[in-house]
Amino acid sequence: MLIGVPKEIKNNEYRVGLTPASAGELIRHGHQVMVESQAGAGIGMDDAAYRMVGAEILDDPRQIFERAELVIKVKEPQPAECRQLREGQLLFTYLHLAPDPQQTELLVSSGVTAIAYETVTNRRGGLPLLEPMSEVAGRMSIQAGAMCLEKSHGGAGLLLGGVTGVASANVVVIGGGVVGTNAIRMAMGLEARVTVLDRSLERLAELDMQFGGRLNTIYPTREALEAYVLDADLVIGAVLVPGAATPKLVTRDMLGRMRPGSVLVDVAIDQGGCFETSRPTTHADPTYIVDNVVHYCVANMPGAVARTSTFALNNATLPFALALADKGFPQALADNPGLLDGLNVHRGRITHEAVATSLGYDYLPAREALAL
Repeated sequence: MLIGVPKEIKNNEYRVGLTPASAGELIRHGHQVMVESQAGAGIGMDDAAYRMVGAEILDDPRQIFERAELVIKVKEPQPAECRQLREGQLLFTYLHLAPDPQQTELLVSSGVTAIAYETVTNRRGGLPLLEPMSEVAGRMSIQAGAMCLEKSHGGAGLLLGGVTGVASANVVVIGGGVVGTNAIRMAMGLEARVTVLDRSLERLAELDMQFGGRLNTIYPTREALEAYVLDADLVIGAVLVPGAATPKLVTRDMLGRMRPGSVLVDVAIDQGGCFETSRPTTHADPTYIVDNVVHYCVANMPGAVARTSTFALNNATLPFALALADKGFPQALADNPGLLDGLNVHRGRITHEAVATSLGYDYLPAREALAL
């Protein structure tokens, strides 16, 4: 199979779809790999590193899209990239379609087959291709929040862990999944006071066992959510509904009653965000202020630590990429129900129910779409 890896063009995105080692594995399986020149520069991998494993280096990204049977990326294709995709081509990347009607429309009209990293599942019902980046983003959320609490960034002028004789900051994490767990770990490491809210009592019990009495675990009734958000110095939005738009849990009314200089970090912004006042930002301009509350809503947080993120992502994606290339996508999807869950778009049809529901498309189950 002819596999193409374009350079990412999203604002301040430095990750790359394949490392040289991953490209080499695909080549050893008998496949051809084309990589856009300087695609790996952001992780310290130059063109020579890809040539050493047998990859072809191309200067013109249009050749990648024109020739490749399988396009492997990191972030969702930007409009200019979507318009280069074609029927019969396979796209394997993060998509986050539910809050992005333009991308969805372009992918549907292109006729491409698009598999989204974020909806691929495993036998435990987990999200193996989302988890590594959720781990990174969860840890980064506390770094970002600590920075935003500084006065020069619009915050209240608080040190997250306080000092002797001065109280530490109050951190509230909404959602106890992979993002939330890693945010909790980092916040506790910096000696903040931490509360987590999650609708799963089983998950709260697991977190209680993991972190003990240092973590306050709360079931999020509306009253509890409001009370803890209003008392927070830093709120981490770590909610996920796989494939669907994130519910808006923190309202504008709550925001207006938070302490001036409080900070919201919305890690769920890729799926639309869980704060009513959230809108996507970039690493070039990461924050804005509404009602004296600092919002950090960068939609590709792991891109700032591109080397760590790329290697972590490739560790998870490579086995799936090999299956798609070795077997062809129809057989690979038939053999692996978890990979089939990743199919979001196929030849003009939406094949993931949560995406179809969020955007008002007719839903065609993935197996039926492939049968056609």
